[in-house]
Amino acid sequence: MSFKTTLFAAAAAVSFALPAFAEGIMVQDPYARVSAKMSSSGAAFMIIENHTGQADHLAGVTSDVAERVELHTHKEDANGVMRMVHVAEGFDLPKDGSIEMVRGGHHVMFMGLKEQLKDGDVIHVTLQFEKAGNVEVDVPVDLQRKPDHGGMMKHGNMDHGKMKMSN
Repeated sequence: MSFKTTLFAAAAAVSFALPAFAEGIMVQDPYARVSAKMSSSGAAFMIIENHTGQADHLAGVTSDVAERVELHTHKEDANGVMRMVHVAEGFDLPKDGSIEMVRGGHHVMFMGLKEQLKDGDVIHVTLQFEKAGNVEVDVPVDLQRKPDHGGMMKHGNMDHGKMKMSN
């Protein structure tokens, strides 16, 4: 590997380690996963911090990586079973607060992936806020993260093909 290639790779790695920041909205530690090599779905996780001085609302999310990109969470049903559900109304982002998008909780769901996601790939995601507007985030695919990172459920081992999804 040439010096130029090594330097570019190092600069790219450092840039992904830095938080995304736009108009007072800061995104920390974004990463994405798929449950299996040939999975047709995946998820992205991150911490979204609000430094705007006012409450906001995460109303939606877009990305070209999949046919459908939605905000999801997990909710317990009447039988005590955790189910992943689409949250069409989005998530409130309190003044000086944060949204934790973690395994087993709130997350960005990619359904109908257009191509296989590999470790080290980067997914471009646009978070849509009511007040702050669009926040662009480059989310690295990290298949090496421990399955229990950031949440109660082992999201990386879930079979979304058999999971009931509500709209």
